[in-house]
Amino acid sequence: MGEVLAAVELLRLIRAASPGSPVFVSVATLAGRALAGERLKDLADAVFYAPLDWVFAVRRTLRRIRPNVVVVLETEIWPNWYAEIKRAGCGLVLVNGRISDRARPRYRLARWLFQAPLSRPDAILAQSEEMRRRFLEAGAPAGRVSVGGNLKYDIRPAAPPREVLAWLAALPPHRTWIAASTMPPDEEEIVIRTFVQLAASHPDLLLILAPRKPERFERTAELLRAAGVRWVRRSGLRESLALPGVLLLDTIGELSGLFAVADVVFVGGSLVPWGGHNLLEPAVFSKPIVTGPHLMNFQEMADLFRARQALWEVASAEGLAAAVAALLDDPPRARALGERAWSCAEAERGAAGRALEAVRTAYANALVCVPSAGNWLAWPLARLWQIGGVIKRRLDWWRQRRLPAPVVSVGNLAMGGTGKTPFTAWLAEALDAGVLTRGYRRQSRAIRVFARGVTASVAETGDEAQIFLRRRIRLVAIGADRFLAGQLALESGGPPCFVLDDGFQHARLHRDVDIVLVDALDPLGGGDVFPRGRLREPCAALRRADLLVITRLPEFGCPGVERWLRRWNATAPVFRVRTRAHGWVRGRGSARFAAQELPPGPCVAFCGLANPEPFRRSLRELGVRPVRTFVFPDHHRYRPGEIARMWQLAPIALTTEKDAANLGELLDDRIFWLEIGVEMDDEAAFRRALDSLLARAGNREEPVP
Repeated sequence: MGEVLAAVELLRLIRAASPGSPVFVSVATLAGRALAGERLKDLADAVFYAPLDWVFAVRRTLRRIRPNVVVVLETEIWPNWYAEIKRAGCGLVLVNGRISDRARPRYRLARWLFQAPLSRPDAILAQSEEMRRRFLEAGAPAGRVSVGGNLKYDIRPAAPPREVLAWLAALPPHRTWIAASTMPPDEEEIVIRTFVQLAASHPDLLLILAPRKPERFERTAELLRAAGVRWVRRSGLRESLALPGVLLLDTIGELSGLFAVADVVFVGGSLVPWGGHNLLEPAVFSKPIVTGPHLMNFQEMADLFRARQALWEVASAEGLAAAVAALLDDPPRARALGERAWSCAEAERGAAGRALEAVRTAYANALVCVPSAGNWLAWPLARLWQIGGVIKRRLDWWRQRRLPAPVVSVGNLAMGGTGKTPFTAWLAEALDAGVLTRGYRRQSRAIRVFARGVTASVAETGDEAQIFLRRRIRLVAIGADRFLAGQLALESGGPPCFVLDDGFQHARLHRDVDIVLVDALDPLGGGDVFPRGRLREPCAALRRADLLVITRLPEFGCPGVERWLRRWNATAPVFRVRTRAHGWVRGRGSARFAAQELPPGPCVAFCGLANPEPFRRSLRELGVRPVRTFVFPDHHRYRPGEIARMWQLAPIALTTEKDAANLGELLDDRIFWLEIGVEMDDEAAFRRALDSLLARAGNREEPVP
């Protein structure tokens, strides 16, 4: 539970820095799952139980969520997890790192065991200099371990539950004492006994008793009954309570907000040899803190508070009543103690920002390639595909033809999902060029040429060509034989040059410039050719590229992808583009809305794309949270029953421009589709490089592959 609370501010910073990236949180306990579901519902896309440290379970999890970077809190060191994370090319960062006094001897003794997993993280951010030394003792590389501070100093207090505030206002207590996170075997009994002593001299006292473990709720209720005190459950606040009395906090995740109403706070786990709990949550509210002597779990934090006289430490259970009574009866003294506690907490803030920088660096340098399950079975088929591709390319080259106008090819290695269509449309607009496209999945086989402003059905054009027509490209020529389509376009007064859509593997038509797109979110396409991966050709084919363009550039950058590209092509200029939402179009274009101006109310989302994740990212960036997202196969032609099921969930449906083309007569004003475009980091440099290559058009022959 403490790790969930500590992660909140870091998750908030990650969300702000990269709003389109999905965020997943794993937990290990029932209580942690309940708390994460409540506190992280607006920060995490999903919360799940961490798998056991077995290779098959870890690999399945990585395939399911495909993380760019994995962030581990404190001392969760799992050898298989760490090995598989790095095997998949993901970044790995350990933040808020700590090794307790109890565990330190075991780590030193088993250094030979921990040295390998501790060498895998890209960065280890320890809570303090002492913790940094302990990680080095355990076998971590010195160059990767630094002091990052304690994330728990950055915890933002939760708002007090409104229901409890209303109940307190109707009570109201003169003084409120919170006993927080009490632990077995007998801290609840000590606190109840102390309350009975204090109640004799403080008739308006309210004790909020919060056992640490949910399984202790019923046992604590039995102790309250046996003590004969008046009490009520948080889950039963409809009941009134005569003071002095006790509110048993039998809920998860509400304690941190209730510190705001306390006059004195006792932090549990410290009167028994458990090691204490977090002092920071009451400290951020400037509350006076009382603890027992056992604070080993937070030793450095406790030392800081002691040095600044920011807590009242009692030696044993017998001293608890006197300490609480003294602070209840002397508000100025209590206020001064609370202010010193707040000063300690405030001075150590900033760990979340340092952790974000480590996450940003690991994310940017990651080169993610999560292999498919059992893909070794497809290895022979992949080799046959590869051999067949080489043979086909050689045959196509020998019968290659050349148009009398320059041709710029836009293609990729992976099968779909690189943002090729919006980039092709952007480039054709920039060059005032025509587009040559095959019109995939169209019903007509005839070669068709459409001038700017002409409309046609998706049956004549295919769904991707519809986007070119809607963008009012100068000319769109559609045909399986792109040479004949280009000739027909030139005969009808065609453009000065052509953009060949999806042309990197189309060797039958001569290209003057080959632009290859690489998706920053999935650069390796599964790491092999089809069917073992999603590549059409091996990565070595990148050597043929004249220009390389990294698409869907994340906010954190992608130097790891750029280094990988340079391994295969050291000379082609590399450029970067981002996808940007231009706005929403309603139905058949009856109305347009700004990207942030969807009509209010619940909505569903659906798409039929080779890679649906970019659409999900766009929705996250726009702050749209559909009640459900339906994913269909690429180029899906929709049926009435599929759309009817969506109307049962919400009155509005969101989709992509490509899917809007495939809806046909099903497209109505309840459906909004997202129009997107691309933005290039250095468009001027790109145009110079492209113009230089086009200037040499006709002066070079393509080499035999």
